[in-house]
Amino acid sequence: MTVRELLARISSSELAEWRAFEQLTGPLGGARGDVQAALIASVIAGANRGKGQRAPKVSDFMPRWDRTKVRKSPEDLFRQAEMANAALGGSFNTTTA
Repeated sequence: MTVRELLARISSSELAEWRAFEQLTGPLGGARGDVQAALIASVIAGANRGKGQRAPKVSDFMPRWDRTKVRKSPEDLFRQAEMANAALGGSFNTTTA
């Protein structure tokens, strides 16, 4: 399913609920598999390490998909979100509650 199809089928509030669910239960989909594989790899490496070597951490085996070294400011992130929203044909609600 494409992002456009997803947004046509569910509301932004439902998408936010899924995000909250993922924050409570851990990653869904491929990210969960990355954690599981890293855990297994760290256990195997730890069992086969030499005497006196430190036990590897799970994080040592986690793939880093985002190789960006520069931290982005909240303003930069907001501008990126605005551009993504515009590219997907979204609109902004400018009314205040």
